[in-house]
Amino acid sequence: MGEGGDLVNPFAAAFVYLNDPFNWTRPNGILDLLVEHLRISALAVLLGALVALPVGVLLGTTGRGGGAIVVLSNVSRAVPTLALLTVFAVTPLGFSESATILALAIFAFPPMLTNTFVGFREVDRDVREAARAMGMSRGQVVARVEFPLAVPLIMTGVRTAAVQVVATATLAALVGGGGLGRIINLGFGQQDYAQIIAGALLVAVLALLTEALLVLVSAALTPGPRRWSLPRPWQRQGGPQPSAVPL
Repeated sequence: MGEGGDLVNPFAAAFVYLNDPFNWTRPNGILDLLVEHLRISALAVLLGALVALPVGVLLGTTGRGGGAIVVLSNVSRAVPTLALLTVFAVTPLGFSESATILALAIFAFPPMLTNTFVGFREVDRDVREAARAMGMSRGQVVARVEFPLAVPLIMTGVRTAAVQVVATATLAALVGGGGLGRIINLGFGQQDYAQIIAGALLVAVLALLTEALLVLVSAALTPGPRRWSLPRPWQRQGGPQPSAVPL
């Protein structure tokens, strides 16, 4: 086969690995690691959101702290998640799942905070004034007017954070954590390139599915009619263009 065969064989072996039911169903197999990966990622995003969203709403509605948010976001993004995991190793948390979740939550914090802040700041001031003129309290304006209008940007931040966390959670395996990163880590240890590729494919597919799911959630939460333009064969031939049909 030569060099071409050497390049193809690991990919073919990776698909063989993924098509073996035993690799999925055995203890600590793909299914177990997938559930663990999803649990760690979901808890990290939830923990980050519990802090980022209220702070973003508070600062966005008051119009204060914009410069601090930019600095905080830049600093948070500059800190490697693996470095945080290493730092937590010398604390009572050690190399635990809690340390992994906390490190990933810190990683998820900046995009959710920034997008929530920007989403509330971009609400038209006239809309706020009109809501207040109707007798709404400040809390009602935030909940019934500003929040629905800020949802698209907020969900963009959540989606960005979730995809980043799903992809970065593989690093947990380097410090004894769980998740799909174990497959990649084990592959490196055994110099099994097929297993490394299989683990990377699983993480990539999971990240794409997370993105797609949250796009649908964002569309469902966004107020107003949603229009879906379905392509038709005659559209490519310069024929009549049917208008979008609201669903």
